[in-house]
Amino acid sequence: MVDLKLHGVAELLLLHASVLDELRARGVVRSSNGPAGDYAELLFSRAFGWNLVNNSSAGFDATDAEGTRYQIKCRRLTAHNGSRQLSAIRRLTSRPFDVLAAVLLDEQFRVTRGALIPVDVVTKEARFTEHTNSSRFMLRDTVWRLDGVQDVTAKLKAAEGEM
Repeated sequence: MVDLKLHGVAELLLLHASVLDELRARGVVRSSNGPAGDYAELLFSRAFGWNLVNNSSAGFDATDAEGTRYQIKCRRLTAHNGSRQLSAIRRLTSRPFDVLAAVLLDEQFRVTRGALIPVDVVTKEARFTEHTNSSRFMLRDTVWRLDGVQDVTAKLKAAEGEM
């Protein structure tokens, strides 16, 4: 293991960029953003056999063999930030996806909990934020008890274990 405290900020940023480049080369991430979102897409696609769509596709990230559209969201929980708020959901009223596939990761990027949430549930539970012109959805523990929500934690952990 590398002792990161021995390195300056510039070196750490270079290491971070290099790690992201290597993760992209291995097919773990698809963008240059933080790896959590791309990793979630990979987990769901492997767990369920979904086809990931082009990064420029608006409103959904993957489809299954029946054509169901999945928006994949992730939240990494850390000691510094335990917020369960997922990233912005754009144009929710136009129903750009059929199912929200959401996963919580722990600080070491390990699956904590995952769910498939029908768009009707998301629409009911999300709150519109005028400032960002988007809806925000909180992936609280109570979500797993809502009608229509499917707990997929075990499938995601199995996919995680295969990588």
